[in-house]
Amino acid sequence: MSVLVEAHSIIVRCDAIDDRYPGGWERFAAEVPNRTLCSDGEIARVGFMQPTDAQAYINHLVRCGLRFREHGTAVDLAAAFQLSGMLVPCTWLEFGRIFLNPCSASVAFCRLRGGTNTQLVKPDNWKYEGSLSQTFGFFPSDTEGMGITFRRHENGMDVYYDSLAEKEVYVGRTGE
Repeated sequence: MSVLVEAHSIIVRCDAIDDRYPGGWERFAAEVPNRTLCSDGEIARVGFMQPTDAQAYINHLVRCGLRFREHGTAVDLAAAFQLSGMLVPCTWLEFGRIFLNPCSASVAFCRLRGGTNTQLVKPDNWKYEGSLSQTFGFFPSDTEGMGITFRRHENGMDVYYDSLAEKEVYVGRTGE
């Protein structure tokens, strides 16, 4: 099987969650800071729109006993970006793109290396229409001089005004 990769995705081995995360899967799932969790039973994925939020989550997982990397290689968890793949070498994961059906665009995925089943596991209530897989756009961290103005933070979102598009744009956040 495989899990969806959108934006900045943190991929965690389920056996590591069971072995080293205090409280195992139940506590791990309860502590996910957003609604992007999905799992195929071998790996679990949590997604973030901001790299700083993804890094904060990695730091949380490491504080809980999981290992991010040793000798430059991912151990219990890895980070993947939907456009470019794995952020650090990972011997136990494969990154790729698959089609949801023969007529649709592709989406990014990860699966345990050597797996052949490409059935995609997605977060509850996820649909392609309107998803980051369909509408992804790069939002630079430095928006000065680009016509993008921060307006407010509300309901877990940073809200900006894009003067070129003449509309508000939203960036989901898990951190403040």
